[in-house]
Amino acid sequence: MAYLGNSARTKEILAKYNMSAKKKFGQNFLIDSGVLENIVEAAGVTDEDCVLEIGPGIGTLTQYLAEAAGRVVAVEIDKTLMPVLDDTLSEYDNVTIINEDVLKVDIGQVAAEYNEGRPMKVVANLPYYITTPIIMKLFESGAPIESITVMVQKEVADRMTEGPGSKDYGSLSLAVGYYAEAEPVCDVPPSSFIPQPAVGSAVVRLSRYEKPKVRVRDEKYMFEVIRTSFNQRRKTLSNSLSNNPALGVTREEIQAALEKMGMNEKVRGEVLSLEQFAELSDILQSRGAMLN
Repeated sequence: MAYLGNSARTKEILAKYNMSAKKKFGQNFLIDSGVLENIVEAAGVTDEDCVLEIGPGIGTLTQYLAEAAGRVVAVEIDKTLMPVLDDTLSEYDNVTIINEDVLKVDIGQVAAEYNEGRPMKVVANLPYYITTPIIMKLFESGAPIESITVMVQKEVADRMTEGPGSKDYGSLSLAVGYYAEAEPVCDVPPSSFIPQPAVGSAVVRLSRYEKPKVRVRDEKYMFEVIRTSFNQRRKTLSNSLSNNPALGVTREEIQAALEKMGMNEKVRGEVLSLEQFAELSDILQSRGAMLN
């Protein structure tokens, strides 16, 4: 088997099928075997695992996963890549390709059909433009997922792993932190891809908690509080939250809640931890409106 994790073989396949990367699908083909090996190792893939890969492209990472995993189920939106994948993965009988938009796929059903409902490991080189919706779908689906190891834009990786007070800390940091422990794996330069993206990338491993990290009365309400807090991150919490009618609380009620938590009424969302957002949302919801 001639692996695709190098420039020459990747260019050969692209030329054979007279194709190039499609911007609308955020395609950048990985040509660094060292990074590919790091991804599979960080994901902890063994022959007992069923791996869900998102966006296999021409099958570069898929080959490495198929060598390590018991089964690989890869979801690819681009139908023109089906014959390419049939070619590059022809030697593997443990790979299934689903030609669908992953945002429309029932992840729980995939686990039921291909892994008897047991937890899967997700591994992917995610398109930059749709990283957050995919990550949140995986978490919010309730599907059995043990871990998510993904390559994303470096800026997004920083947002996933940073804590309170950092310039990169925000809604994504808190959403990821609610569901999983985020661990940076490695940085990946633009030169590791064809074509080269304009920015650097990074690999992050998200180890799913058995239960969310914090207990909160209504997670939907909490995430509305979080989202509102960072929409205009330079505003104080009392100003930003009181301007969202969906939360149903006044500036005075917010200030009273913050005082109850021992916090200054001028505090901004960027300094609150996930635990503090959970406490704040529970206090506010006890006096505010319920989200529909």
